[in-house]
Amino acid sequence: MSKRIKTSYPGVYYREARRIGGKGTERVYYIVFKKNGKVYEEKAGRQYADDLTPARAAGYRAERIEGKRPSPKEKREKEKALKQAEANRWTFNRLWTEYKAGKPELKGIVTDENRFQNYIRPLLGDKEPRHLFPLDIDRLRLSLLKTKAPGTVRNVLELVRRIVNFGVKKNLCQGLGFIVEMPRVNNLKTEDLTPQQLSRLLEVIDTDSNIQAADMMKMALFTGMRRGELFKLRWTDIDLDREFIHIRDPKGGPDQMIPLNKSARETLETHPKSDSPFVFPGRGGRQRTDIKKQVNKIKERAGIPRDFRALHGLRHVYASMLASSGKVDMYTLQKLLTHKSPLMTQRYAHLRDETLKKASDLAGELVNQAMHKGNKVVPLRKGDN
Repeated sequence: MSKRIKTSYPGVYYREARRIGGKGTERVYYIVFKKNGKVYEEKAGRQYADDLTPARAAGYRAERIEGKRPSPKEKREKEKALKQAEANRWTFNRLWTEYKAGKPELKGIVTDENRFQNYIRPLLGDKEPRHLFPLDIDRLRLSLLKTKAPGTVRNVLELVRRIVNFGVKKNLCQGLGFIVEMPRVNNLKTEDLTPQQLSRLLEVIDTDSNIQAADMMKMALFTGMRRGELFKLRWTDIDLDREFIHIRDPKGGPDQMIPLNKSARETLETHPKSDSPFVFPGRGGRQRTDIKKQVNKIKERAGIPRDFRALHGLRHVYASMLASSGKVDMYTLQKLLTHKSPLMTQRYAHLRDETLKKASDLAGELVNQAMHKGNKVVPLRKGDN
């Protein structure tokens, strides 16, 4: 240990030591003082690492004597207590990390991760659920509603609630002291195209150079498959012999089988194959996660309304055509659309009802025509009763 070197300030001295983070040496300052009959000798800090001078060290010494500055021991104990308190704090950030670790195969985890990082973490990440007020949730909801659809806001708030419920279930934290108010969402929007619009769209699809986007739109129209189901579709999911398509995890439900009709089969038979197991692969042959830009270009070229969703809208067109044909009952349509509840399928019931009404009106017209045709009375044949 180097020798003590006095400074011009009483009770302040230093020793030479190897400089931290640089070459050469630096001064390490110490202070000596007497308080309540006891002599204390404490390290004040380093010349460069702590930007300390003899004058500042003397100031530290005065504060220690007056009791305005904690001792190194007190400081260490306080830091230890803070670390312990932090370790016991189950914030949203920490709960989310634990939630993901326990559910590595959770469906939709990528979407949830984006929702958490983009919307929840900035406002609630460092907070514990028990310290939240209704105002905190109101701020989150109102800030999102400025730029996001009510459905998106509802999904974000539902994730907040799910994270809290996870923490409570695992005895990691206390729950919220209030009920999260969810925005009202109208998910019963049914998109459709006129015969002219559909014809024009099919013409553009057939001539588009992006075969992946074009064939994916065809499959949505021919089968009613969801976008996510098309992204996950593998060649092994297609049974050409029995003419069925294996749908994996349709919107969080059990796997389903839907018929492979002639139009869908022809689309798949001419669709290019690669080394990827996926029918519509993404980068590097991995599962695709987006195709919005490509399908929207086709939609725009065809002059389709801007609010029509290029893939999900075609699923609605598929369902609407079947419902309005009058030849498909609601139970069959529910199975084709892989709806878990018949309530989702009921949005198309009015189309079937309109078709049945037209058929009924036609029957009445035909009877009237028969009754008044030429106003002629047809004589009974002999033997008729």
